Amino acid sequence: MRELNIRHSTDYCSIHAALSHIHERFESEDTDEKRARILEDTTELLTGAPLDWLFPELNADLRGQYLRVVNSLTCYAALPVCDTDSGTLPAQSYDSIPVKSQAVSAVLLAVSAQIEKFLVNQNSATKRSLVRTLAPSLYIFAITHLQEQPWTDGPSRKRASELLRALLRMTGSRSVRELLSGKPDKDQKGVFGPVLHTLQSDLTQKNWKHNQAVKHVFSTTLVQVGQPWLTDYLENVFPPSLLISDDYHIENKILGVHCLHHIVLNVPAADLRQFNRAQVLYHTLFNHLHTSEAALIQVVLPCLIDLLPNLEKPPAHASFPYKSNRFDGLLWHILTYMEMEHMLDLRQVYAKNLVLLIDRMGISVIRHLKRLERVIVGYMEVSDAPEEKARLSIIDALQKTLQIAWPRMEKRRDSLAQSLLRFLVDVSSDSSPTELKEQLMTKASDCLLLLVHCSKGKLQTLLREVDSSCVPDLVFKSIQNVLAASCP
Repeated sequence: MRELNIRHSTDYCSIHAALSHIHERFESEDTDEKRARILEDTTELLTGAPLDWLFPELNADLRGQYLRVVNSLTCYAALPVCDTDSGTLPAQSYDSIPVKSQAVSAVLLAVSAQIEKFLVNQNSATKRSLVRTLAPSLYIFAITHLQEQPWTDGPSRKRASELLRALLRMTGSRSVRELLSGKPDKDQKGVFGPVLHTLQSDLTQKNWKHNQAVKHVFSTTLVQVGQPWLTDYLENVFPPSLLISDDYHIENKILGVHCLHHIVLNVPAADLRQFNRAQVLYHTLFNHLHTSEAALIQVVLPCLIDLLPNLEKPPAHASFPYKSNRFDGLLWHILTYMEMEHMLDLRQVYAKNLVLLIDRMGISVIRHLKRLERVIVGYMEVSDAPEEKARLSIIDALQKTLQIAWPRMEKRRDSLAQSLLRFLVDVSSDSSPTELKEQLMTKASDCLLLLVHCSKGKLQTLLREVDSSCVPDLVFKSIQNVLAASCP
């Protein structure tokens, strides 16, 4: 060996001495060139060494030495500390990271390959203890350099992917989800807890912006763990998610809300309500609605809609007389913003989520029919070509409303029928692609058919009086299809 002056033969030194020497030399060097040489020599040493020399006895001392070396090497490829309030550094600040990452990955892959060979014939709990010791550090390093970020490139991401696959093989896991959650049927714990413990000091209010990769590692890891395992770690994942979502940068808000939404979907309501967590989360999310950022609204509204059943009784179990609750407050807020919104991207987001909220509220939506009708009719009249996302969603909202609140629709028959017919005429004469035009007209025809049933046949009589000379052929054909479908 050129620099380490270590041989893998036990005639020269033990693995304890070799690991200690590698660690001391690596930490003492102050130039990247010398450290790169040490990494090359270490890779060569680990690749060619006999297994019985590398793993003589796996006691706590040897596991600790391996872990110290691994942590020292991964720190070498760590991102530079960011002291700015923005939590970001210029892209050129990460220029050296991909090369360092590849060199470190080579060493870690060499260690992993030898451990895999060692476990083939000696796969006992004692032997696997080394894997459990190293797994959190290997996982965090792999995820850090696996994502498409300014500190990675193609070759470094490839090496990180190879390391993650090696870790899955070492732990006998079929997926990252199983690696983190464990195997309950085999009484094998996952590494989610140790990974969170390792990240804990970097996820505090003071430190989380110092390393730009930490939030991505945390969110990537969190969304891989679902029911019932996530409940055990709620105290560890809820505060960092709330912290990230409360940042003033939109991209951090969005990332934090994604984490919170995953928690809402995978933690029982009783645990969410404990210590007022659900209340805190509701107020945090609702405050995010006072923004003009469509990307943020798009992640906040579904999260709120999924959170509300944890705070309010289902509409079917509501007491009478009915009292307004947070469902009503959210619907009122959405309708208020929809009425005055002119930006197409926000109109599309509101219309899309209005469908979800109507479906979740069920029959209690009848308290808002007057205003809901006004908003729906207004959105049907305004095109958002070329994709017509808002109008597609608002027609879905109308269809859902007709299905849920049909007993109250008879007196709204005329206004809604006129709006649907105007909509059909408008769509039939515009320049939208044929497929999109057919989709819009089919949805509107379905709503018209529902309205016929809601009106107890009265609308059917009026539609029969429509003359083919008064409307475009496509519209007349749609009306005839509705009449044919409405016949007994």
